[in-house]
Amino acid sequence: MRRNTVLLGFRFISSSIYKPIKPFNPLRYTSNGLLLFRPLSVGTVYRNDLRGQAGPVYRNDLRGPDPDDPLSLMKEDGVAVCSRMWVDNFREPDKTVTNLTSYLRRFELWVLAYQKVYADEVGSYLPRNSIQRSALEDLLTLRNAVLDDRFKWGARLNFYIKSPRDRVEYDSLSKRKIKTILTTTQPTPFQDRVVQEVLFMVLEPIFEARFSQKSYAFRPGRTSHTVLRVIRRSFAGYLWYIKGDLSTILDGMKVGMVLNALMRDVRDKKVIDLIRAALVTPVIVTKVDDRAKKKKKSRKYQKKKVLADDEPKPDPYWLETFFGFAPEEAGKVPSWGHCGILSPLLANICLDELDHWMEDKIKEFYRPSKSDVIWNTPEGDAEQGNTSWPEFVPTSGPDKTRKIDYIRFGGHILIGVRGPRADAAILRKQLIDFCDQKYLLKLDNESLPIEHITKGIMFLDHVLCRRVVYPTLRYTATGGKIISEKGVGTLLSVTASLKQCIRQFRKLNFLKGDRDPDPQPCFRMFHATQAHTNSQMNKLLSTMVEWYRYADNRKKIVNFCSYILRGSLAKLYAAKYKLRSRAKVYKISSRTLSRPLKEKKGLSPEYQNMLRMGLVESIEGLKYTRMSHVPETDYSPFASNWRPDHERALLEYLSLSDPKTLEDQQKCIKEQGLISPQDYVSMLVWNYKRSAIVGDHQKLLPKSTNDKSEDEEETEESVSIAHI
Repeated sequence: MRRNTVLLGFRFISSSIYKPIKPFNPLRYTSNGLLLFRPLSVGTVYRNDLRGQAGPVYRNDLRGPDPDDPLSLMKEDGVAVCSRMWVDNFREPDKTVTNLTSYLRRFELWVLAYQKVYADEVGSYLPRNSIQRSALEDLLTLRNAVLDDRFKWGARLNFYIKSPRDRVEYDSLSKRKIKTILTTTQPTPFQDRVVQEVLFMVLEPIFEARFSQKSYAFRPGRTSHTVLRVIRRSFAGYLWYIKGDLSTILDGMKVGMVLNALMRDVRDKKVIDLIRAALVTPVIVTKVDDRAKKKKKSRKYQKKKVLADDEPKPDPYWLETFFGFAPEEAGKVPSWGHCGILSPLLANICLDELDHWMEDKIKEFYRPSKSDVIWNTPEGDAEQGNTSWPEFVPTSGPDKTRKIDYIRFGGHILIGVRGPRADAAILRKQLIDFCDQKYLLKLDNESLPIEHITKGIMFLDHVLCRRVVYPTLRYTATGGKIISEKGVGTLLSVTASLKQCIRQFRKLNFLKGDRDPDPQPCFRMFHATQAHTNSQMNKLLSTMVEWYRYADNRKKIVNFCSYILRGSLAKLYAAKYKLRSRAKVYKISSRTLSRPLKEKKGLSPEYQNMLRMGLVESIEGLKYTRMSHVPETDYSPFASNWRPDHERALLEYLSLSDPKTLEDQQKCIKEQGLISPQDYVSMLVWNYKRSAIVGDHQKLLPKSTNDKSEDEEETEESVSIAHI
C-alpha cells in the first residue's frame, strides 16, 4: 500500500514537472493537480513573463548552480580558462584591466592552483577527479573568504584549508606548543600558497604581453641560455660595456612603489588589496641559535631519516650539487613579504619601466655611419642595420657608427656601447639619475663600471671578449655591381670562465688550492654503491655539458669538470676500499672507474661472468674523460626577432583567427601574383643567411603597378635579382 502511494505521488510530481501548468480558471471544474502534491511539485513559468518570448521555462533552469556545491561550480577545465586569459591579453596588450574579480570567482582556477601546490607539497600529481569532496569544500571556503575580505596572510592556527601532510590537531595543542608556533619561523601556510598561485595565474598573462623583450629572468621561456645566445648575436662590435648590479631592488621595495607599478595596468581593487596585505603583513622570522647549530655540526653520525608515505623525496645529490653552480646573476630570487611566487613577477613589473626607458635610449642613441656597410640602414628600421654578418663590424673610419644595446637578467643589466667612452659615461649618468628618481636607488660609478671589451666582461659565468679578424666583405653597390673588399672586423667570443668554475668547485668542497687545484673526496657518497655514485656523477656531468652548451671552450671546461669529479671519486674509493692512492684505484677500476673495486681479491668469480648472470649491478663508467668525447659548441643561428615558443604560438593563433589575415593574403596574391619556386628558394636562402628566419617574399618582390614603363620594370627586376 505504501509503495503504491509513493508511485502515485511520483507520477503526479513528474507530470507537473515535465508538463506546463495551465493558467488557473475558477469557472472550470477541473483542477491543475491534487492540492496534496501541489507544494511538492515544481511548476513552470512562461518565458513571455521573464524574457519576452513564448514557451515554458522550468524553475529548475532558473536556479543557477548551487554556490555551496563545489562540483556544480567546476564547469570547464582550469587550463582552458588560463588559455583564454593568455589569448585575450595578447590580443589587446595595451588595454588596462579593470575586472579581475570575475576570474577570482572562477572555481576552476582554484582547483588548478590546488593541484599545483599539492604536487609541490606531496611530490605527485593529483588528478582533478581524485580530489576529495572535503578538500573541495575547504577550497571553496577559502575562495569565499578571499572574495569577502576575510582572508588573512600568514595564519598560524586558523586555516581554511590544511596541507595534506599536516596531521596536527591544533585544537588539542598545549599552550607551550601554540606559543612556539606563533613565535618561531614556520613554513609558508598551504592556503597562502594556493592564493599566491591563483593571483599568479591571473596576473602573469597580463604583464607577459606587456613586458619588454630585453628582460630574460623570472619569465617563461627566457633562460640564461637565451641571454648568452642574444649576446652572441646582438652584442658583436660593441667596444664599451656597462655592467650594473641592481639586485638591491630584489631585496625589497617600498609598498607604494610596487603598487604604483602594478596599478599602471591593473585597476582591480580586490587584487590590489590582496597584494598590499601580502606586502604589509609582517613575516615572523627567528634567528637560529649558533650553539645549537655548532652542536648539530659537531655530531659525527646522524640518524637515518625515514620519509613518510606522503613526504616528497629531497633533491638528488647531483641536482643539489649543480644548483651550487648557479651564477651570481641567477643566485638571488626576490621574496617580498607573503607574496611568495608573486615576488619575481612583481620585481619584473617594477623593473619593466627601466627596460622601456632603455629601449627609448637605444633609438635615441642610434646614429649610423655612411661608410658602415653592416649597420648602415635608413632611420627607423626596427632591426637597426643589416644583420647578414652580425659578428663582423668595421672598427676603422673617421665617422663611426654610434649604437647601444641592452639586456637585463633579474637585477643585473648589461649595456653595450659602440662609440667613444664619453658617450658611455653620459649614458651611465642618465641611468644613475633615472634609478634615483624612480626606485630611490643610490648608484655610483663604482656600481656601474665602464669596461673595454679587451679586458673581458664577466656575465653569467661567461667571459665576453673580442677577437680581431680580417674578413673579405662582399656587397652590392649601385647598379648591381658586386664589390669585394678586405676589411677589419671583430668577432665576439663567449667563453666559460675557468676561474669561476674553480671557485664554484671550491665552494662545494670538491677541491682546494688556486694555482694547482687538488680534488677532494666527496664523503657524502661514502655509503653509496659504486654504480650509484658513478651514476650520480654522470648526471652531474651531463648537466654541466648542457650548461656550457654555447661556450666557445665547451670541450675544455667540461673536460676539466670531469677531471675534478673523477679525482674526487678516486680519492673517495681509495679511502673506502683502503687502496691508499688514486693510482691504485685507476689501475683496478680503469680510467673511467667502470670496473668494480673490492677489498679482497679471489673471493668471487670474474666480474663479467657475474654481470652476465645478473648477480651484480652494472657500473657505468664516468663520461667525458677525454676531450674528444665532449660535444661541439652549439653555434646554431639565433633569430633577430626571437620569441619563446608559447608566445609564437599565441601570436600565430591570433593572426590566423583575425579575418584581416586572409583578406591581406588574397589581396597580395591578386596584386603581386604567385612566386616561382626558384625565387622562393632564393628568398629562403637569403633570409636564413640574413636573420636566421624565413622571411616574407613580399620584401624581395618589386611593387607592381600598371603605370610603370618597361624600362622601369626591367630596372626593378635587375635590382631585385642582384639583391637576391
